[in-house]
Amino acid sequence: MPSEPLPHIDLGLLSPVTVGHDLFVSDGFVLNELVRAECALVAAYVEVGVAPREARRDIDHVFGLDEKYSHLTRGLDVDRLIAESVSGGNPVIPLVGMLKAQVPAEHRGWIHRGATSQDILDTALMMVVRRAMGQVRSSLNIAGQWTRQLAAAHADDVAAARTLTQHAVPTTVGARAATWARGIERAVKRIDALEYPAQLGGAGGTLASFVEITGSEERAAALPAAFARATELDVPDAPWHVTRWPITEIGDAIVQALDALGKFAGDVATLSRTEVGEVSEGVGGGSSAMPQKQNPAEAVLIRSAALRAPQLAATLHLAASLAVDERPDGAWHAEWPTLRELVRLALGATRHAASLAAHLRVNVSAAERNADLTRGRLVSERLRGVLVPLIGAERFAELLAGDDDLALALRALPETAGLDVDALLDLRAYVGLAPRLARGGGGPSGGGPGAGAETARDDRDRTGSDANGYGVHE
Repeated sequence: MPSEPLPHIDLGLLSPVTVGHDLFVSDGFVLNELVRAECALVAAYVEVGVAPREARRDIDHVFGLDEKYSHLTRGLDVDRLIAESVSGGNPVIPLVGMLKAQVPAEHRGWIHRGATSQDILDTALMMVVRRAMGQVRSSLNIAGQWTRQLAAAHADDVAAARTLTQHAVPTTVGARAATWARGIERAVKRIDALEYPAQLGGAGGTLASFVEITGSEERAAALPAAFARATELDVPDAPWHVTRWPITEIGDAIVQALDALGKFAGDVATLSRTEVGEVSEGVGGGSSAMPQKQNPAEAVLIRSAALRAPQLAATLHLAASLAVDERPDGAWHAEWPTLRELVRLALGATRHAASLAAHLRVNVSAAERNADLTRGRLVSERLRGVLVPLIGAERFAELLAGDDDLALALRALPETAGLDVDALLDLRAYVGLAPRLARGGGGPSGGGPGAGAETARDDRDRTGSDANGYGVHE
């Protein structure tokens, strides 16, 4: 045991998928948005004609909201805030006191006026998540564009489709990549449909305090919309203190995105096995003990996030179902770290997926080699319809049972004398709609396959790495 407490250093050593991608859900960013939410409430009071404009002006100036670049948490004793959060069960209670201490005396009464802690915390989390999900969507969009480009580029390149781990029928590399793209694109649509409502209901969700403060039901009813505008969030139709669909729908959208990325990453990991070798990652992947290895490191990190996400979302649903009375007793508190961790995973995994898709290398020769491993048996589904009427089911089964060259075996049968054996065994002639499926549809931002990806390639060629640090495409 160490002789003194170890310092708290969050290096992400045990969760590398999120390293460098979690700024938008950091403690500092959350605290910044808590302060912003409190200032937004003052702005809302001004908008509905209750608070003086000077209150907003002076309060915004104190916390730097009138500056282009500012940290709203300056002057706050963060260590004290964290310590005092325990006694009240949330950080808003001590925060309000600290904020009021910095505001001119004549305006202090407008800080947190009429609100409850959950109003501020829920709103701040929506602000945090809305911005983070914008980054998640951007990374997903990049991944979708690059997988669409892969699909178009390899639409006609034959590969073995596998079902239950075994060779099934011919497909194309492009059709497989299009499957990745469609899952990603669907996830983008799900994210686009999300709502991020502000929260303002007062102590019991009745807005009674705001009716009292504003002096009218009409002004009180207008206040949540004004608050939402000040926070750049969606206008709530009612307080959602114990109606937690905004949280669960965000969680579900993230899980759907990571499901799609998990499928992509899982295929990459499988197809990059040494004995398969149909794809490989373009960057990273070294081993500490075996210098010959090129591990699919980004696929591994993405899969780790995909495996964790559903359980985190399940916690959000459990908390939602146990949001009792007009204020949850613990269920609400369970959401905060869970939602932040889920968003953190999404930020990291989607960035790695964009990089993986941009750098993925396809070995067409290996795909063709693997498709030919069963020496023509990959089209046995097609052969059955042609040969069973000629030689019967039993002889057909015997024909497939061996591992010899099927073309030679077929030519040796007198019943196939009039058949074009080469055409029957041509894998490219039995890929169905795979090339069409590979080329179909545009990416999530519209346009043809790979729209926007060429722009990304151009940026890499000029700079050596794009704005997201994905490196040069090869």
